Amino acid sequence: MKKPQASGRGLLLLAMPCHRLAECPWGLFLDNRRMASQPGLSDLRRAKFARRVPAALSELAGPEHGTVSLPLHLVWSGLTTFDLDQPRLRMSYYRIVLAEGQHDDLVQYLNRSLLISLWPTLISRDVREVWERSFDELAHSAQAAA
Repeated sequence: MKKPQASGRGLLLLAMPCHRLAECPWGLFLDNRRMASQPGLSDLRRAKFARRVPAALSELAGPEHGTVSLPLHLVWSGLTTFDLDQPRLRMSYYRIVLAEGQHDDLVQYLNRSLLISLWPTLISRDVREVWERSFDELAHSAQAAA
């Protein structure tokens, strides 16, 4: 293992991960057993989305038409107002709310009928898998579109 090298801006480590703890004075020990047991990014994302899902699609009481402004905790840059009667804006709105919304946001901003009609073309695999596992109606909608 290479020793740390000093640079003008502080300490720079030029080190490779160690395979034995005795070789690792800087804590770069590579423990394959621990790494294998840790959940992957996809697992973490699915768990995050699963905590937010409503108990039933009937809880989704959001608007079906018109212009909607999303709060900054959902959309912190770019477009914040969406016309749900324009297909591209409606799709962007649903993607944002599904990806960023907490449980109360999902219930307030999503509409059951619109969600079902847009479902097969919507969002990331992690979000899709969580929602389809929670709601057979969405899983059937996705199968019918395929």
